[in-house]
Amino acid sequence: MIKKAVRRSLIVLAVCFLVAFWGIFFSPRPPLTTDPATLAGDGSAIDYCELPILDGSGKLAADIPKGNTPGCSYAHFPLPILGGCTEPLVAGADDIRGLWLGVEGGHVGHVERIEQCGRRVVVTSSGIIHDYGPNSTLGENTNDTEGSVIFRIGGKPYCPRTSASMIWNQGVLEFHAFGWGPVVVRRYRDGEQLVWEYADGSVTRMDRICTLPEGERFPRPR
Repeated sequence: MIKKAVRRSLIVLAVCFLVAFWGIFFSPRPPLTTDPATLAGDGSAIDYCELPILDGSGKLAADIPKGNTPGCSYAHFPLPILGGCTEPLVAGADDIRGLWLGVEGGHVGHVERIEQCGRRVVVTSSGIIHDYGPNSTLGENTNDTEGSVIFRIGGKPYCPRTSASMIWNQGVLEFHAFGWGPVVVRRYRDGEQLVWEYADGSVTRMDRICTLPEGERFPRPR
């Protein structure tokens, strides 16, 4: 009886692993809904210390197409996804907009851009675009890929597919895997710094910068 129970458990685990592996690497890629002009534009020429005023005079978050990663990575740092959006932030959301540089902890040198308007948050970094919230083209959860190729079959690159929700919890932006799973990433302010707790267990403290470092114009895996 015990051997049969163990065998069944191993079979169930193997099936779950295969399903998860297929879903991460071989399930259909989400449609690319990022505005082509946004991807074609150069986001390295912007002063990110000049933040948009969220006074409701422009677009709403739901008016703008969802941003997601083209293929396994964008070719160069794109224009802001939420350009023209001036919807005020929702209650409970902290303002962590801007360009941030890792200066202490696990990922020193890491650079990321955070955009916000209304209930929407977009993180652009290292070849990937994670966009959560109301939009005009796709679901609310991030629905894209990671910026690194794990393997190739017949010359075709395969990279992990990702999906997450970004939920504010007492001033902390929490990323829930698949939208309903455990918290895998947390971002929050500590004084003038932004703290990034990543799924690998690292904690990185980041300072605000105004312009994209030259070496960050073209992506590199996180």
